[in-house]
Amino acid sequence: MKQTASTHERLAERLANILTKLNAGHSLAVAELAQEFQVSTRTIERDFDRLNSYLPLIQDHATKKYSLDALYLGRFKLQDLQNFAQLSGVAELYPSLDVSFLGALLDERASQVFSAKGYSYENSRVFAEHFQIFADAIHHKKKISFIYNGRLRMVDPYRLIHCEGNWYLAAVQQRELRSFRLSKIGSVDVYASERFIADPAVLSQLEQEEGIWFGGDKLEVIFSAHPDAAYYFKQRKLLPEQDILQEDAAGALTIRCCIRHEKQLLPLVRYWIPYLKIVEPVHLQQKLEQDLRRYLMPSSAEYQNQAAG
Repeated sequence: MKQTASTHERLAERLANILTKLNAGHSLAVAELAQEFQVSTRTIERDFDRLNSYLPLIQDHATKKYSLDALYLGRFKLQDLQNFAQLSGVAELYPSLDVSFLGALLDERASQVFSAKGYSYENSRVFAEHFQIFADAIHHKKKISFIYNGRLRMVDPYRLIHCEGNWYLAAVQQRELRSFRLSKIGSVDVYASERFIADPAVLSQLEQEEGIWFGGDKLEVIFSAHPDAAYYFKQRKLLPEQDILQEDAAGALTIRCCIRHEKQLLPLVRYWIPYLKIVEPVHLQQKLEQDLRRYLMPSSAEYQNQAAG
């Protein structure tokens, strides 16, 4: 195992070194790199095969040296993989993202060791054009308009957010920060001559919020979690802004969370029935129980048909 880890680390460091040289505009010869890193020329050729799978490399026919397409010079850094993991929301999926572990992920045998399942994402290719338009509008602070739920919306776009498998546009409409699901947006127009000044309060809220629910005051909710489910709530945060307040002798938990809308919470609580109960505010627990009774009780028409049968 130590030898394997060392091999992975050397691979990651070597690829990072080669990537740095390419990024700086150097033309690299296989034989020279093999001598520098004290490996075979075949090893360096495999390194270039790896890099060529996601970098626009060019090989000079005369010198056989590799270089990076001039359009991409200066764009890639060692931290790019880490940044991608952060932006795509999978950073915490892995125990670490240091050089050694990234080397293991880059190894050609990684698929035999690592596998991630159970993640469902919408097909973002269907709104790829809108994605680029919004990114440009956010960067240059241009006002935009689009059709959403059958209505024309004119907004100041602030952020593209990926949340629970879906992409959203966070934007200010009529002085209120809202989220719009990209797959439901149509007929986009950009007002190149109409710019907006980013509101520091909005930027601060975007940094602090864990999800895509904006607007309104936050509501503190207190739960009790049965001992049989306590392990899962201690293992990771399953509720918005979750904080465990107390664990009693039997293992039951008292949990606090904060929400801006009941839809953030009630579907989660329904999933954990009967192991989770809302203690405060009482009206949320009553709303939950009312919805469950409505679901369990047959409608009047169904009841009449059953009685007649």
